[in-house]
Amino acid sequence: MDMKRISRRQPSPSPRGADPEDDDGGSRGTDRRPRLLRPVRRAVVLAAACLIFAPALLVASLAFRDRPPAWIRSESGGRGRLVGAEDGGGSGGGADEGMQDNTNLPEDKLLGGILSADFDEGSCLSRYHSSLNRKPSSHTPSSHLITRLRSHENLHRKCGPGTESYNKAVDQLKSGQNVGTSDCSYVVWISYSGLGNRMLSIASAFLYALITNRVLLVDRGTDMIDLFCEPFTAEKSWFLPLDFPLNQINKFDDKSPESYGLMLKTNTINYTIDNASSLPPFIYLHLNHDYGDNDKLFFCDQDQHLLQKVPWLVLRSDNYFVPSLFLMDTFEEELSRLFPEKDTVFHHLGRYLFHPTNKVWGLITRYYKAYLANAEERIGIQIRVFDARPGPFQYILDQILACSTKENLLPQVSNQEPISTTMNKTSKVVLMTSLSGGYFENIRDMYWENPTLSGETISVYQPSHEGYQQTEKQNHNMKALAEIYLLSLTDVLITSSWSTFGYVAQGLGGLKPWILYKPENEVAPDPPCRQAVSMEPCFHAPPFYDCKAKRGTDTGALVPHVVHCEDMSWGLKVVNRDEW
Repeated sequence: MDMKRISRRQPSPSPRGADPEDDDGGSRGTDRRPRLLRPVRRAVVLAAACLIFAPALLVASLAFRDRPPAWIRSESGGRGRLVGAEDGGGSGGGADEGMQDNTNLPEDKLLGGILSADFDEGSCLSRYHSSLNRKPSSHTPSSHLITRLRSHENLHRKCGPGTESYNKAVDQLKSGQNVGTSDCSYVVWISYSGLGNRMLSIASAFLYALITNRVLLVDRGTDMIDLFCEPFTAEKSWFLPLDFPLNQINKFDDKSPESYGLMLKTNTINYTIDNASSLPPFIYLHLNHDYGDNDKLFFCDQDQHLLQKVPWLVLRSDNYFVPSLFLMDTFEEELSRLFPEKDTVFHHLGRYLFHPTNKVWGLITRYYKAYLANAEERIGIQIRVFDARPGPFQYILDQILACSTKENLLPQVSNQEPISTTMNKTSKVVLMTSLSGGYFENIRDMYWENPTLSGETISVYQPSHEGYQQTEKQNHNMKALAEIYLLSLTDVLITSSWSTFGYVAQGLGGLKPWILYKPENEVAPDPPCRQAVSMEPCFHAPPFYDCKAKRGTDTGALVPHVVHCEDMSWGLKVVNRDEW
């Protein structure tokens, strides 16, 4: 039940006529006392009331004199604990389901300046209310990033769907000719893969659009419009119009004649072309995990010089390809200005782009209020098992418990009830997410049936257990987005190797998670986990090619701020390091 609705219920008014002083009361005709005595009686009653209630009022004033406003967080409560704040979300888009009314919004509602203040708050409650769930980020966005985001919003107003510039660009696309005089250029992102992969690839595509001055248009797929609010402007949507002339983009792959890699392979285009009119009006970029060597040339400076002459780029990816952008001379200076703290790319861009719709926000806030808001510490455990067999598996459970107890994230349990009544009163909440409910049940029962050695109280919750991933099912993805967001609100996070679900949560929350090593031969690894050196996601399928030397190379050893991932030895991730 929604606790906000309960708190809003008012006590039933006294029946009319019960108070003889009620001018509207039914007892008016029975009161025979002279009216001049009424002020005297009223004064006597008020004086008596003051004598009775003055001590209670004094105690209350002393108790609450140092209490902060409702939206201020309790430092003792850890990240995201609210003091006296209602944070319900809009399950149906109603503003009454919001976290707070506008007068109580914190100063950090714009997330350090990355968000524009131009949106109507009720249309997307999560945009300005998300900061109520957590302390302000310790990672300040650069002034250059804020400036570029505002410029991109203006570009979207100028070139977004429905504008004159967009219509001209579409007419050129329909003509099949690249006239080279378009005011606007575009990146069209194809909706593909699971939710975590989609969010990572959208963030990558947006960063590419930002540093190349292109407009990002997002294929709405089956559920994108039900998951996310508009990030750029209220006037011009980021969703690809339904009447977009390339109506078969979801069928594009690396073998399509429009594919950049295939065009290079067949010499349909080459680097000697200087005139844009000799290039097609659009090119398909296959940056999926199965891309070939010619597709990977996208990450070479010479190829970017060629691609900048093409007004429409259609992109498919299930990867977070940001690390390879950091290896390119073309973008190096701009990326350094945008992100002086290099490992904050997804943290800033993810919070800028991904605002859950009011319906999803309702799932998030109702669960947060019911199970997480009052805990002194929140521990998130995200479990992804790459095994087609039904779980749970004992070796996975052993690994989770070994990691959480060895790293002192959760207390150990005792077989004997404590003798002392003096106990640690700290309460911790464990939020688990998994397709299986078995791990949750085992850990919940362990802390229910046994006391902890530390005396701490441990509560364990899991919002859902869908059984298997249902990528194209709307309700499944709404719950998945809610769980990603809830994980991002925890103080400490344990994630599974290779999981994009966990990558998104850690990035949104600005967390360096404890990563569970991928088990081999159904045996829990020892050590079971290690803490990430960066909150950035891992690029699972990077190219290993030196564009200048035109030979293979270890791209994780070229610069100090792009290294191999903790959970995938061949993957790449960005870290905040300027020296080896």
